[in-house]
Amino acid sequence: MRKIAIYGKGGIGKSTTTSNLSAALSSMGYRVMQIGCDPKSDSTTGLNGGRDVPTVLDALRNNPEGVTLEDIVVQGAGGVLCVEAGGPTPGIGCAGRGIITAFEKLEELDAYEIYRPDIVLYDVLGDVVCGGFAMPIRGGYARDVFIVTSGEKMALFAANNIATALSNFKSRGYARLSGLILNSRNIEKEVEMVEDLAGRIGTSVVEVLSRSPVVQRAEDGNGTVVGLFPDSPMAKEYVSLAEKVLERSVDDA
Repeated sequence: MRKIAIYGKGGIGKSTTTSNLSAALSSMGYRVMQIGCDPKSDSTTGLNGGRDVPTVLDALRNNPEGVTLEDIVVQGAGGVLCVEAGGPTPGIGCAGRGIITAFEKLEELDAYEIYRPDIVLYDVLGDVVCGGFAMPIRGGYARDVFIVTSGEKMALFAANNIATALSNFKSRGYARLSGLILNSRNIEKEVEMVEDLAGRIGTSVVEVLSRSPVVQRAEDGNGTVVGLFPDSPMAKEYVSLAEKVLERSVDDA
């Protein structure tokens, strides 16, 4: 099983990229589970026809003792298994703690043994890398980490922060940085700036994703580019990304 975390600054297109990556991997015959680790809980809506997936934290609030896998795992487009960790009540609690709670519940219910995914993708907010949001890294859940960024200052800042967190955990044999994914915003010298960061943090750019109106059209259609526009150039970019992620990630099976 490949265990891959996709990190990135909020609003950078991380969930869109992850959902299209899931769809592309599914189209290649892999059984994929995507776990949204963002309090907004919208990581997997594009895989579920625009419908929200019940979150693990909400299920636990409503039925603390009786949560089942059927309550928190939804099979979306292409058979992708969709899970959302969920977030705390606004102003109360810790979003990172929600991620930990969701992971513990999935393990307690033997989710990985029962569904036997080939690939698990963790879609993680990277604006902060506190203990909770670093859980996919330091808890042994993810082996490979890819960071979605653009050439914008705050996106590069977040990418550098995530790389620093990974470096701090390096001696413990936790997850490794496997590359940057450039989600283009068409700013001046964008490729050069992201390649410069990649060189400074000891990695490389895996794929350069174009800025395409097809992405918005797919979101308006409550789906993924790969699912709704499979013959588009943008879908081919996501398939190319999927192939490169497979080349760079470790299969623990």
